[in-house]
Amino acid sequence: MRDSIDGVQQALAERSYLADRGLATTVHLALKLGKPVLLEGEAGVGKTELAKVVADALGARLIRLQCYEGIDVAHALYDWAYARQMLYIRTLEATGDARQGEEVLDELFGPRFLERRPLLDAIACDDEVPPVLLIDEIDRADDEFEAFLLELLSDFQVTIPEIGTIKAERRPVVFLTSNRTRELHEALKRRCLYMWVEMPDLEREIAIVRARVPEAPERLAAQAAAFVHELRALDLTKQPGIAETIDWTQALLALGQQEIEAGVVDLTLGSVLKFHEDIGRVRDADLQQLVERARATADDAQIPAG
Repeated sequence: MRDSIDGVQQALAERSYLADRGLATTVHLALKLGKPVLLEGEAGVGKTELAKVVADALGARLIRLQCYEGIDVAHALYDWAYARQMLYIRTLEATGDARQGEEVLDELFGPRFLERRPLLDAIACDDEVPPVLLIDEIDRADDEFEAFLLELLSDFQVTIPEIGTIKAERRPVVFLTSNRTRELHEALKRRCLYMWVEMPDLEREIAIVRARVPEAPERLAAQAAAFVHELRALDLTKQPGIAETIDWTQALLALGQQEIEAGVVDLTLGSVLKFHEDIGRVRDADLQQLVERARATADDAQIPAG
């Protein structure tokens, strides 16, 4: 998949990820140039899944750092195994080990007691295939952590005071994702290839559902995708993403549905909507009419062959 854009699209498609030409081009350039990729877009459009699928296609290990408010270096980069250090000190004392001072400190704060977190694991690994590092939802972290990450991604090296500088022999493939809950700094964006991941149009979403849920009848896949598109036109707190469309299709299939029906849709809205208020809005919007429109739209949609 490193050789061409077509190769990227084919490798992803073989793993049921249907990337458009623009996204495939960005992935291809990231592999060729060794640059991180920043993926922005609404939740549920497949940003995190892309990193997982690329790792599988490359035969690489996926290392995931889930960002959150207050994340710091100890959780992201490295920490010391304090419990093991204390146990080691007590063992030395109990056995009457003559070593002391700097010699013991060097051992306590050496590689033996260093706990690698995702970022250090990605930099210092000796995997046969460089890993894929996924820094998920970077917009949840604060400015200080983003600044630290900026420096790390510039040189792919880190200095640990007690050990020294560790530099990646081969750079990992890096994906950063953001749901754009806040704007990221321009300096970080400049160091990345940028891609805004759009919600797919109806025909592409039908194709995605059929690829991810191949056992679903074509009619059910088309109607489920069409109904979710109807939902996205409503004033909802949280619009459903592709992930919800796939989950809902699987739920309908588990209930033995061959197509959508108002009664079953009403009972399974919790598979596609995650706010009580949104479920109420859909029911108030005339659920039967939404279902009928989705069925008609699905009948008119061009369902890709295959």
